[in-house]
Amino acid sequence: MDGVNPSVYASYYWVSSQYHKFRQEFAEFYKSAPLSWVKSLLGTSVEWLCYILLAFNSGDLVHYQELCRIHNASLRTQPALVENEKRLLEKINVLCLMEIIFSRPTEDQTIALKVIAEQRKLSIEDDEHLLMKNLSVHLIEGIIDQVEGTAYMSWVQPRVLGIPRIKSLQDRLDNWVGKVHTACLSIEAETPDLVAP
Repeated sequence: MDGVNPSVYASYYWVSSQYHKFRQEFAEFYKSAPLSWVKSLLGTSVEWLCYILLAFNSGDLVHYQELCRIHNASLRTQPALVENEKRLLEKINVLCLMEIIFSRPTEDQTIALKVIAEQRKLSIEDDEHLLMKNLSVHLIEGIIDQVEGTAYMSWVQPRVLGIPRIKSLQDRLDNWVGKVHTACLSIEAETPDLVAP
């Protein structure tokens, strides 16, 4: 829709988000609330909500919990947040786990359960339960080795890719291309007769 005034988009998304908020369809509510809309909270009396949403979306559990502690009084005035506090905590734990897995180098996808527990500030047993739950709903794919106390994660459900995540993926791809190039040069050097042009 070229040539449409940005205020029309803003109005549409605002009305759409309010509709989904009223119907308590929170997943749709946040789809209708793009990041620029969330950042519009900066400089307002609910600026704290912007920071909480950004921490939540990034899966930064420690920062999210700290913000919730600091802004507890304001959070308690929001009935939808109070009613869904447990569900939100479950979701941020899932996002935190997904972020831990996503941020690992491709060649190092075996994660010690104690590392996950330390980053999430929970027990290893709670982490195993979270891993099993996410494996069962296919948010992640992998194998838990309870004897070794590790989890091998081969895949994580893609999420919205912001600029930092795209940069991370670009760096990974550049690294992979470099490794493939090195392997090709090594093969060519060791078997010149097989790969001669």
